[in-house]
Amino acid sequence: MGETTEIIEQGGGERSKVESWRLHVLMEAGYPLPLAERVAGSEADLHRAVELVGQGCAPETAAEILI
Repeated sequence: MGETTEIIEQGGGERSKVESWRLHVLMEAGYPLPLAERVAGSEADLHRAVELVGQGCAPETAAEILI
């Protein structure tokens, strides 16, 4: 049982690291923190999220498109 718990904790830790990295990238692209948190925690395509804002789309509109 200890191994199962360990695997779950590691998986959760990895997901947290990925979401944190996604959050950082989204904020650098111009997303406000609350919106960046929503997008980072979703299944939205990160590259498309950054691309949309880079092409002049408002972060709020980009989030609506992607989520």
